[in-house]
Amino acid sequence: MTLQTVLLVAAALFSVGLYGAISQQVVVMVMMGLELMLNGVILAAAGFWWFLSPAPDGQVLLLVVITAMTVEMAMGFGVATLLHRSRDADMTDMATDLSQ
Repeated sequence: MTLQTVLLVAAALFSVGLYGAISQQVVVMVMMGLELMLNGVILAAAGFWWFLSPAPDGQVLLLVVITAMTVEMAMGFGVATLLHRSRDADMTDMATDLSQ
């Protein structure tokens, strides 16, 4: 597996996530698109670190970033669930008053 292959897969993940985040209006689908975009960036960073410096320093940093991203997405899904339960709002247009 070469660096070009890893970067191609990362670019594909990022592209699919960008399309999903822009084209959807359901909050959960937008968050899934953002998750795919972040996974593409993490895969590209991991590929660079693996092929440029096989020392485990970069991989440890990526594990910390993945852990922080997991906690962030869990909190986001919790907020989306609470928003749906309290206001029956599952579309991004219905939650515009949260931006204030």
